[in-house]
Order: sequence, then C-alpha cells, then structure tokens
Amino acid sequence: MKVLDLQCAHHHGFEGWFGSEEDFTSQLERGLVTCPLCGDAQIHKKLSAPRLNLRVGRQEPEAAAAPPSADTRTAVTMSNHGATPELAAMQARVLKALREVMANTEDVGVRFAEEARAMHSGEVAHRQIRGQASPQEALELMEEGIEVIALPMIPAIKETLQ
Repeated sequence: MKVLDLQCAHHHGFEGWFGSEEDFTSQLERGLVTCPLCGDAQIHKKLSAPRLNLRVGRQEPEAAAAPPSADTRTAVTMSNHGATPELAAMQARVLKALREVMANTEDVGVRFAEEARAMHSGEVAHRQIRGQASPQEALELMEEGIEVIALPMIPAIKETLQ
C-alpha cells in the first residue's frame, strides 16, 4: 500500500492510498483522482518523507500501547497536508457545515427555483430544500423576496471520506 501526499491546483492537501505507484498513475491519467475538498482533477504528488516504525517492537508494552497525545496527532495531521492548523480547522468547519446542510435538506435537483417559488407562494408546505439553480435564477428568486444562498456542493460533503 502506498500512501501519497497529494495536492490540487488550488493548494488543498490530502492523502491518497494506492496499491502501487502504477495504480496511482493509472487512476490519475483516467481522471479518477480528485481533490476531496473542491473536486479538482489537476493533482500532483507532494514531496514526503517515508515514515519507518523501527522502534515499535522495541518499546515497553505500556509505551507502545499508549495513544499519542492530541497535540501529537494534530501535528502529524497538519504536517501531512502542508496546511496551517488554522486553514485545516477552517476547512473542517466548512465541510461540517455543508454536511449538516446536506443531511437536513431535501434535494430537489434542477427543480430548485420552481420548488422555492411554490413554497413562497404557499402552494406547497415549507421545508428545507437544496438543489441547482443558475446564477440568473438565484438572482431572480432573491429579487422576488425568496431567501436563497449559493453554496459550493463539493464531492467531500456527499459522503464520508474513507
């Protein structure tokens, strides 16, 4: 298993796990490797140092079983991604908020403008919806007094990353 430090054209850093270097290259060429934050397919490998666990077998049982401190886990995570702790925390908050929106709204797809107008006029019951609308449609809805907000629907919020 190869764990690679990757980065998209927008400088979002993330890890990718591949069976081999050939698997990574093949998937990259076919456009299957994308940024989990923005969906960008322009991915390149970052330089990374290998991590060798040479002392694990030589530690005392208590030391080997002790979990790393929160500070250690955070430092390792941040160094793997090349991001500052503040940026990583902000990205995590944005993803959490967008996932909450996804979990608590009904997806009406391209019927968004139609459904929003129907709720606004009282034709259908009010509910929390999300969907797709062009910038022109969103502007028209706002001009009609219908509250809408444009959110980025990035691949990472649709399901948990594994």
